[in-house]
Amino acid sequence: MTSRFAAIALALGALVTSAQAQQSFRVISPIFGQLVTFSMPSNFTAAFENTKGGHYIREAVLKGESAQAWTQMITVTGEKGVSGNPGLTPEKFAGNFAGGFKAACPDSFGAKGLGATKFGSFDAFIAVIGCGSVDSGPAKHSETALLVTMKGTADYYTIQWAERGAASDKPKVDDEKWTARLRELRPIDLCPIVPGEKAPYPSCVNKS
Repeated sequence: MTSRFAAIALALGALVTSAQAQQSFRVISPIFGQLVTFSMPSNFTAAFENTKGGHYIREAVLKGESAQAWTQMITVTGEKGVSGNPGLTPEKFAGNFAGGFKAACPDSFGAKGLGATKFGSFDAFIAVIGCGSVDSGPAKHSETALLVTMKGTADYYTIQWAERGAASDKPKVDDEKWTARLRELRPIDLCPIVPGEKAPYPSCVNKS
């Protein structure tokens, strides 16, 4: 974990420009078979990272918050070797996440598909999913997330920007802030891992 965070920090330090320093920084991370890159708002900081078998997860929260107590979280995940599964599409992969949300809050679940797209040459799907009221944590709260799923060369990846708030009957999946947050995360892309190349991964920087 420490070495990976250090590599990410090196990549970020080299890619922040003076004009962007107060807004966002570029994240480029080797996750299984590819580099995953997107823009992270500068008020977020990495809080948790773990690889277990074929599953990878990294969570970032607002500065001053933790992976246990947060109001906003940006999560990156990787699922190793599942791109070859027949019939699995980014939309269906997003549906698996939506199913998890719905199971947690069947009476207050909401979702809105923003559609299929591509990041570079890779198929992707974007949606907003959420719970108006969920019991996890110290008190009932709403939890809504912008979800981006991407089909890589061999693996599937997601980027999620979640927010917690006051409990309600339904999550605010129609709020325009989700499309604004998608713009904040761009550019989003997947790049090949070049043997021997280290952070800041110039091949990926130059690609996208």
